[in-house]
Amino acid sequence: MTRDEAWSVVCEFVKSDSLRRHMLGVEACLLAYAQKFGEDSERWQVTALLHDFDWEIHPNAPDHPMKGEAILAERRVDEAIRRAILSHANYSGVPRESLLEKTLFACDELSGFLTACSYVKPGKSIFEVDVSSVKRKLKDKAFAKNVSREDITNGAQELNVPLEEHIAFCIEAMKAKAAELGLAGIS
Repeated sequence: MTRDEAWSVVCEFVKSDSLRRHMLGVEACLLAYAQKFGEDSERWQVTALLHDFDWEIHPNAPDHPMKGEAILAERRVDEAIRRAILSHANYSGVPRESLLEKTLFACDELSGFLTACSYVKPGKSIFEVDVSSVKRKLKDKAFAKNVSREDITNGAQELNVPLEEHIAFCIEAMKAKAAELGLAGIS
């Protein structure tokens, strides 16, 4: 499946702009990591885009992503991509083994958290977000309370990247796609 085909699947199943932007945010982070690690950029982009494509039709665990995986299998999405998507849910029972699986997990919650951090900045821009402000917000349990701090921490550990470095890397990746993510700021 190509990146454009994956985006078509997203547009077919996802009506929420914020959920689409979330998948684009994860894609920005995975694309940057794929380039850093010398991996197949398009495969990583497809994985990122599809990881939550079924959220609106299966919003409850364990339906998401298990029932979504069956839809992707019917559409002949590569097994490694489907496995990575399954592994991003701790409750799936699919252990994260590959670099793609670990990176998807590491970037999923963090990209959403970085978006939330951007929205509370005066200019509503990812360009205003820095590592120290993100770390402060991580300690504030009332802020973006649905984002798992444990998943963010564990994701960086599983990726074997210091948390601060992972945060900084994802901020930069999202800056590169700021306009597409709706995080370029208000004018």
